[in-house]
Amino acid sequence: MAAKTIGVLGLGVFGSSIAKELSEFDCEVIAVDLDLNNVERMEPYVTEAIQGDITDLDFLKDIGLENCDVVVVATGTSLEASVLAVMNCKKIGINPIIAKAKNKMFMEVLNAVGATTVIRPEKEMGERVAKNLLRRHITDIVDLDDQFAVIEFCPPKRWVGRTLEELNLRKRYEMNVIGIRRQPEKKLDVSFGPSYIIEETDIIVGIAESEVFERYDYLNKLK
Repeated sequence: MAAKTIGVLGLGVFGSSIAKELSEFDCEVIAVDLDLNNVERMEPYVTEAIQGDITDLDFLKDIGLENCDVVVVATGTSLEASVLAVMNCKKIGINPIIAKAKNKMFMEVLNAVGATTVIRPEKEMGERVAKNLLRRHITDIVDLDDQFAVIEFCPPKRWVGRTLEELNLRKRYEMNVIGIRRQPEKKLDVSFGPSYIIEETDIIVGIAESEVFERYDYLNKLK
């Protein structure tokens, strides 16, 4: 399978981080910024580092941006520049377009003009840090979509010595248990029945509505 070609428009801290990370995994990266210092700083890491105006449609066509599988509009300080960049990407047929927004108003506008996905890195990072601080039993979460996730967690003390049937996690927390890891370093066991008795060193792996289960954990209501 051919490597993806990804355009990164805007080479501040956010855009540079994305471009470097993608390059480390053999992606073809076209990195663009108006500031020559930013461009020169990225040259050792990316396929092409180009100085230019991302609001200029002809410029984006000239550098072959339409060959990108995905474009990240990583400039977040100027709403006008972000909007024009997203609109230009749409005009040359790029899909998907991921855009950075610095606040809710930027997010709404960028969604309206055609960005496929809009992210607010500072807000999302703040929420992630807060959730990590709030966790009582959850050790890891892998999102499956916007609603459901695979969740790894240590059993509360009150669960130890009880069977899965007694705990009835599906009814209480809308969780389907898919595996038990007997101690953190052990292989995941998927061959267990409702009579399995929870041990203190177990790590339980289940699929659940992430916000629902997280709220139970953060409020210490896993019973």
